[in-house]
Amino acid sequence: MATITPKDHQVPHKSTVPANRDDSVNLFVREYDGTKHTRKAVLMLHGRSVPALAGFDLQHRKYSWAQSLADDGCDVFIMDLQGSGRSPRPKMGDACNVNPAQQEDNLVPNPLPAPCSPKYPYQLGNSQSDWDEVDTVVEFIRDRHDVQKVALIGWSAASFLLGPYALQHPEKVESLLLLAPMFPPKGRASKPGTRFDAPVPLPVSAPAATFGFPMNLTTKNGFQSFWDREQHCPNQREDGMVDVVWKAIMENDEVGKGWGPKEGRAPQGVMRVRNSFWWGWNAATVPLDDTLGNAVPVLIMYGALDSLVNTSPDLGQLHFSVPALYKTIPGPKKLMFRIACAGHDIVWERQSKVVHRMSKQWFKHTTVEGLTNGSYDVDEDGALTPME
Repeated sequence: MATITPKDHQVPHKSTVPANRDDSVNLFVREYDGTKHTRKAVLMLHGRSVPALAGFDLQHRKYSWAQSLADDGCDVFIMDLQGSGRSPRPKMGDACNVNPAQQEDNLVPNPLPAPCSPKYPYQLGNSQSDWDEVDTVVEFIRDRHDVQKVALIGWSAASFLLGPYALQHPEKVESLLLLAPMFPPKGRASKPGTRFDAPVPLPVSAPAATFGFPMNLTTKNGFQSFWDREQHCPNQREDGMVDVVWKAIMENDEVGKGWGPKEGRAPQGVMRVRNSFWWGWNAATVPLDDTLGNAVPVLIMYGALDSLVNTSPDLGQLHFSVPALYKTIPGPKKLMFRIACAGHDIVWERQSKVVHRMSKQWFKHTTVEGLTNGSYDVDEDGALTPME
């Protein structure tokens, strides 16, 4: 099979991020055009921290999910929101704008001689600005390939954006695939009396310890520590994958790769993570209009070892539950699969092959293994068992 060469686009957008509102910016989008006899268009959106290309298009063996889908006949688009990857990162070039609690240990003396107060004391993006950017790219895809609807893929915290987007624009969304989705049943509500208006004036600065800065950061050691905690099966990930993935992340952060502790003579680099304020993704909004599971079929996949997406109910707004999301979706066109021996970073683990296989079936038939409804466990051999 001939290799599909990706094409990178700069998609014009009028920013609604408070830090650069009304500026004309270009959003980064990569395209793998695998269409031959079909016009299936798929848009992939990253989560809170990892840039889109490192997550969906890892150039290492067969880990590129985007390439896998394109090889199967999809026209695949991968986007970075502002504040991530290769899209603009307003206010994120100044290390003083990093969370003050993270500066001393991670940025002194490189690049800061001493900790400093944020020069832009607000969060960066928010639900509305993210929905606006997704819509700009969806419209770009619809116009470029003359399609009415686009299939959406979101990993992790992308569910905060794509779920509400699908509820607001079902006429543009063919289906919704959520991998390791973050879903807080008691999550932050929209403004009372509205569907999806912001609950507070934007940008948000208080409480300052949470929203008084535009970016957090993650070090390589922190990245590896979290991933290591979810390794409970033999050969769950290949040897050397931490280094492979971290290199890919740094290739998508030209500034961050020069910050942080030294590793030999060169900086180890840090992953700059935009600090966002999200609302409107909770047990009250998911059933709106009976859209999800009806007009917009939903496929959910997550790792059985994922410690991030299922947390204690005692945590309030920080209680996350994938089964709760499945149960709250009102329509019958919904599937959920819990994949054995996989964690939150399943895209870079051996079980990523299950994700690739199931997603190909989903985009061809809106079914998986002939199923259109139900929740199932997937063992290491790929066998399905209904979840209790």
